[in-house]
Amino acid sequence: MTPSGNQPTRGDTAHPDSGALVGTDWLAANLGAADLRVIDATFFLPAMKRHARAEFAQSHIPGAVFFDVDEICAPGTELPHMLPSAARFSSCVEALGIGSGDRIVVYDANGGFMAAARVWWTFRAFGVDDVAVLDGGLPGWLAEGRETESGTPAPPRRPFAATFHPELVRSCDQVLANLDGGPAQVVDARARPRFKGAEDEPRPTARRGHVPGSRNLPFNAFYDPENHFRLRPPGQIATAFADAGVDPARPVVATCGSGVTAAVIVFALHLIGYDGAAIYDGSWAEWGNRRDTPVET
Repeated sequence: MTPSGNQPTRGDTAHPDSGALVGTDWLAANLGAADLRVIDATFFLPAMKRHARAEFAQSHIPGAVFFDVDEICAPGTELPHMLPSAARFSSCVEALGIGSGDRIVVYDANGGFMAAARVWWTFRAFGVDDVAVLDGGLPGWLAEGRETESGTPAPPRRPFAATFHPELVRSCDQVLANLDGGPAQVVDARARPRFKGAEDEPRPTARRGHVPGSRNLPFNAFYDPENHFRLRPPGQIATAFADAGVDPARPVVATCGSGVTAAVIVFALHLIGYDGAAIYDGSWAEWGNRRDTPVET
């Protein structure tokens, strides 16, 4: 994010790459800027029985548009919210009024920003660098008594050209090939009981467990629940990786249940100065249902 007006309140002091994380003060001061687009990326698991689009229509940050993770995805696959083609992504974001050259801030209504990180990564996978996540998301915004609006905006369509970066994505076959002495560390963002195979997945899978040799680092380890789920300081982020046995200087492939919370791993690495981490997009929704993939518990 290229700042204008007031500077970010957390990103510029807490994290080396202030452009990827902006505070609520910064966003409030910059709302309405001609080149700024705000995205609500809220996503709920089916078992939560909450409707993200309906909640957006009831209340969202002024000027925001709704990015539906389950619609802006690849059609014709049983796997959830897989990355779409560059052409489909361009068409979908054009319909949201987002154009090439816009600055983008993404937030969600979840505790933390699990879906916002996924959308941040998606834009980067399609060639957009000027995209940031709102620290604290909608919960932090509401806790400060900031303005919201209701309704479903219909912004004018603007031209957007996506350039896909395949190095930021891994397939099942690539993760399989990495098992045989490959260079990448596989880091799983799921909760530990799911990683260990002691608890069912939110989506039905044939097997429980994790990719052999992978490390477990639950995505919520990076949030401070006593501070409206804002991101922890960079020293604590680095410690979380070290405690999980992950070396940020080596290649990382992040995985989770369906490729959403894995993006929190990639985002956290980015904020402490390590770029290039990839996401296994199929994640456990694919790995756990194939018969040719080994499993550890």
